Amino acid sequence: MNVHVWLAFVGAAVVISLSPGAGAIASMSTGLRYGLRRGYWNIFGLQIGLLLQIGIVAVGLGAVLAQSSVAFSVIKWFGVAYLVYLGIRQWRAAPTEVAQTPPVADRGLAMLGRGFLVNASNPKAVVFMLAILPQFVDPSTALLPQYLIIAATMVAVDMLVMTGYTSLASRVLKVMRSHRQQVVMNRTFAGLFFFAAAFLATVRRAQPI
Repeated sequence: MNVHVWLAFVGAAVVISLSPGAGAIASMSTGLRYGLRRGYWNIFGLQIGLLLQIGIVAVGLGAVLAQSSVAFSVIKWFGVAYLVYLGIRQWRAAPTEVAQTPPVADRGLAMLGRGFLVNASNPKAVVFMLAILPQFVDPSTALLPQYLIIAATMVAVDMLVMTGYTSLASRVLKVMRSHRQQVVMNRTFAGLFFFAAAFLATVRRAQPI
């Protein structure tokens, strides 16, 4: 991958990461509840899910997912159900302080797993990558090094963007100390999760031409 192609891909990766979606909502929700330091568990989980998506496209399974209505629907509805679960969990979340020790269910590995599932359960993202990534791959040269560069670039960009979302939300937490303010924010983010679930539910598999 030459420098010009890579720079173009960096631009595409920035746009993809900045686009509002379940990952951004999860990052802001985590930052709001736990602060930036603990929020990195969620960010790392999102990146593992992102790597899985890139891997699926790289080995050709993305084309299968794009063509199979059953596989697409199963993953889609799992993603819808999971986002609804996160929304309910956020709605019921008690006001918290950054300095508190989180419950066992909210320790690092659990947060890592939730971040992973947010990205891994989005079939539309895989199909989207299937349409975007091949434009930056030269089929006449070795594919593995190119996909490794793509993966490293996307993870680096997404890490920076999700860190920004998480940091922004953590700053809000430091200002919003009252019980009522935190309840309002929790329920606002719950509504965003429900909106993301509703949006994903409307997604249809692209019909082959």
